[in-house]
Amino acid sequence: MELSLVMRLRIAAAVVTGVVLIGILAWPLAASSEPLAAVRASDIGPGGAITLVVLAFLTGLIAYFVSWPYGREIGILAVPSGLAVWAVRCGSMTTLIQLNPTEAQRQALLTTLKWDSIFWLAVVAAGFAGVLLGQKILPAAAGLSSPRPAETQKKTDSKPVQYLNVIIALVGSALIAQFCIRIFAQDVKVFDNKLGSIVAQPSVGQIVFAVLLSFKLAAFVVKKFLDVSYIWPTIATVLVTAFATSSYAKQEVLQYFVKTWPAAFFANSVISILPVQIVAFGTLGSIAGYWMAVRYKYWRKHEMK
Repeated sequence: MELSLVMRLRIAAAVVTGVVLIGILAWPLAASSEPLAAVRASDIGPGGAITLVVLAFLTGLIAYFVSWPYGREIGILAVPSGLAVWAVRCGSMTTLIQLNPTEAQRQALLTTLKWDSIFWLAVVAAGFAGVLLGQKILPAAAGLSSPRPAETQKKTDSKPVQYLNVIIALVGSALIAQFCIRIFAQDVKVFDNKLGSIVAQPSVGQIVFAVLLSFKLAAFVVKKFLDVSYIWPTIATVLVTAFATSSYAKQEVLQYFVKTWPAAFFANSVISILPVQIVAFGTLGSIAGYWMAVRYKYWRKHEMK
């Protein structure tokens, strides 16, 4: 069940659409006068935020037609791919901590960042909405639009069971991703008498690898065992950031770090990752993990024959 050359080209076209429209052309919306400044939703402003959401919608719409007749499956990659460019180009959490050295400043910073992921998720959702509009304008042919056997969701479960699966998928994805990121996003570790160990700011490449792989694993697990969409691991990106910042923002922990450690050290590696990085790479990883589970089920089904 290997991807054909044509399918690979469609995927590349959707990704390039997002990279060009969001990652490059829309970069001035997020760019700062500081060369290594981190990208934050609060720095974009209301006008820029509306512009970005509208552009994300158009990007998803264009990506649908670019990757037609599989635009519904492929076009959703465009917007997170564009945000991924921002996530790589911008500065790090260490930069933000250095600009906010006091305990009060860091508390305010973490309060802002705690829900920063909601905005980035809204941008991704706008891209999804553009894809859905494209599907209404130009549906795929009947044989292509119908779900393949391996992708067909089970409809026999009752509504309460379906809702329970969604809740488990959300919480489970957040826990799996957070646990895996702590393992995969590694840098210098230092022993600390109070906290046990702390970690230095991981490199951008390490962050990309860790977030992609962690959410890929999370989406694979929830698809395989709960048969739910990649939407729920994608939404769980918000929970990962909220959990991490809440734990780091505790007064005693924050006071200890302000007094004891330089800005480049964190209680765990999840805190050192910006919300835009979590959402961009978490979304891409969730989509990849979902389709990996679909292909795995397809392989198992035909292997048994």
